[in-house]
Amino acid sequence: MLDLKQLRENPLEIEKKLKTKDSEVKLKPILELDEKARQLKTQVENLKGSRNALSKEIGDRKRKGEDTNEIFKQVGDFGDKIKDIDKELSELTAALNHKLSLLPNIPASEAKESLDPSDNVCIKEHGKKTHFSFPYKNHLELNEQHDLFDLERGAKISGTGWPIYKGMGARLEWALLNLMVDFHVKKGFQQWMPPLLVREEMMYGSGQYPKFKDQAYELEDKQSHLCLLPTAEVALNALHYDEILTEEELPLKYMAYTPCFRREAGAAGKNERGLIRTHQFNKVEMFSFCHPDRSEAMFNTFIESAEALLEMLELPYKRMLLVTGDMSFPAAKTVDIEVNLPGQDRYMEVSSISNCTDFQARRSKIRFRSKGEKPRFVHTLNGSGLATSRVMVALLENHQNADGSISIPKALQKYLGGMEKFLPKR
Repeated sequence: MLDLKQLRENPLEIEKKLKTKDSEVKLKPILELDEKARQLKTQVENLKGSRNALSKEIGDRKRKGEDTNEIFKQVGDFGDKIKDIDKELSELTAALNHKLSLLPNIPASEAKESLDPSDNVCIKEHGKKTHFSFPYKNHLELNEQHDLFDLERGAKISGTGWPIYKGMGARLEWALLNLMVDFHVKKGFQQWMPPLLVREEMMYGSGQYPKFKDQAYELEDKQSHLCLLPTAEVALNALHYDEILTEEELPLKYMAYTPCFRREAGAAGKNERGLIRTHQFNKVEMFSFCHPDRSEAMFNTFIESAEALLEMLELPYKRMLLVTGDMSFPAAKTVDIEVNLPGQDRYMEVSSISNCTDFQARRSKIRFRSKGEKPRFVHTLNGSGLATSRVMVALLENHQNADGSISIPKALQKYLGGMEKFLPKR
């Protein structure tokens, strides 16, 4: 949520910046609603002031034994007017808040202005694209030899886009998660195990609702209306919903492994096959509540953590600074870490790291207090550390050998009983 006062003070410049994220943004209807709401508030306050003055006069007249019937009628008229305006103001405020909730965060000045993702800027490249001296395979072809996951049975159980890991594939997935959790704990992140179902207001607080409601899976019954986590970011942000932290507590560095659930409507295609894009995937999420003056330093910490994991897995990657139009809705600044996928002949995102400034905190009413000062909104940051499905693809495709075996990076071997290679079964 954006600061309405800031929109009033600088509407033209802010609208210009917001249009670089969403070309449909228009602030004029919002500011018109805001102006009308403020006028109604002034009317109500004046009416209440007049009513209070009349009520005082009634008391004075009663003490003098004078007639008060006419004044009573005037007080009643004021009450009716106040009731009508309060109703109108309530409806107007709801409409204003809804329009405000659809505005994305203001992009940071260092983000390149463009609506075209092809304009994303590569600011670092680690390692060279893997080159093979033999005809290499993509992860689907490798799976035919190694039997690591089962797309057909997943489709039978749940539908397309719900893969099942099996045998050594399940063990490799679990090894990846263990490596990531252990790494982040050593880096000072506190581990959490949140619920997988959250309330709608928590989805709103993180910026998922109302903009991306159609991408979520929802559970409705007679007793509750809950949503499946699209990312642990939602639950981690909600941990301090409507709380005031102390400055001494900051920064809070949290981490959680959860499955993530997304409809991914319209995302199917020949380049999204297999494990590339699914409705359920595993992810370790980093999250921080931070002092505004130190959020940029935390942003860099998140980037370094994600990249260190890819280096431990011996995978080539790129660091991409996203243009304004490719950033997430609540982000002011986003860096994607993209890993090389030889079988797809491209780099794809395995970690998206965002500084959301005070956008989520404002929606979630999360503040901190310095001694002797009024509460201020914290800054929140989130980042994948990492999403495993594409990392799995990268491991299989980058570490395949001419004999059909797949080498296991040293960092993972201790989680797989010392195993150094997967040998083909077929």
